[in-house]
Amino acid sequence: MNALRPRGACPGLSTPMLTGDGLLVRFAPTAPVRLPAFASLCRAAEQHGNGTMEVTARGSLQVRGLDDRSAGAFASDVAALGIPAADGVTVAASPLHDAHAFADADAIASCVRAAVAAAALALAPKVSVVVDGGGRLHLDELKSDIRLRAVEGGTYLHVSLAGDARTATPLGEIAVADAPRCVADLLAVIAAHGPMARAGDVLRDRGIAAFRASVPLLPPRPLRPRAPAEPLGTHGLKDGGTALGLGLAFGHARASDLVALAELAAHHGAAWLRPAPGRALLGGSLAPEAARAVARDAASLGFIADRNDPRRRIVACAGAPCCASGHLAARSIAQDLAQHLPPGNSVAVHVSGCAKGCACQKSAPLTIVGTEHGCGIVRNGTVRSRPVAVVAEADLVGLLRSEDEDALEAAHV
Repeated sequence: MNALRPRGACPGLSTPMLTGDGLLVRFAPTAPVRLPAFASLCRAAEQHGNGTMEVTARGSLQVRGLDDRSAGAFASDVAALGIPAADGVTVAASPLHDAHAFADADAIASCVRAAVAAAALALAPKVSVVVDGGGRLHLDELKSDIRLRAVEGGTYLHVSLAGDARTATPLGEIAVADAPRCVADLLAVIAAHGPMARAGDVLRDRGIAAFRASVPLLPPRPLRPRAPAEPLGTHGLKDGGTALGLGLAFGHARASDLVALAELAAHHGAAWLRPAPGRALLGGSLAPEAARAVARDAASLGFIADRNDPRRRIVACAGAPCCASGHLAARSIAQDLAQHLPPGNSVAVHVSGCAKGCACQKSAPLTIVGTEHGCGIVRNGTVRSRPVAVVAEADLVGLLRSEDEDALEAAHV
């Protein structure tokens, strides 16, 4: 039996997490996954789990419904497939080396992972690093302790600390070749602050000077703001090919449908699939006309190919019965509500099985929170805001669709 996940750590292949529908494992491929291996991975998820697979907001894969015996068998099957996956400190890289990127984020991240592993630091379980190649499919929304972003020319990386692209504190610039040692040294500063410390804790207690003293840096140049990353649709690659991005409705899909998607992509000439931030899958490399054909056929399997699909307007967690903390069937409710939302891609509704808000911590026009007493309705707030009403789950969709005009207006319906 694999060890269960320690408190505060992420559920990896060797450390599954107990949830409402059994054990859950999470892992992040560090490179595109060849289609035969991807299909075999999905078949293993169906054989050993309950057949539900997820892509998280940060672009990791999750497999649900494992048990004490099958979790170990699943981990062995994945190891046999040779899928490259991160272990230890999370180092997330831009999922595409697109035509607009300044540097190959995967290559940089690989060297950073090796340096961090060699440093063998005692770090908090959720300490993370982001390596952004500077392309259009960037990682500005991901929060991390250390952020590296390639700047124009591709020979230097902008370094910032503690936050997403908007909130992180700029530190300086380094040459790409110096990135591995720089990250290891910065992580050593965090580790010296305590086994549960994060970069933000060091900044608060010791200031930015603690980090600047550890590594030589050039002054940081101002970064240009970028349009939000959009994983769906086609993306030109540095090698001249095309990648296609597809969404998973509310972040999950049946393993059998993912196998069908892999076979469909292979039929049209693709070689790989890869999970991406934003609960998406990227596939390539394809000719433009082949990408259009895959998008059309993938939509018939339930995947999201249209950037304005109403399902993109709802963020939902797994909810009950998948999550032991869930008080409502979040995904089922989300599916019902999506049928009554107009097209668009801005979030209008957040459905959370409980007050933890695992799927979204931000404010939404309409938030539905599962409680012991029913569905709490929050307008223009978060899961922790005070509900304006509490209704029974069975009455929720009908109420929001026809009776509560104010709630619909709050959701921009």
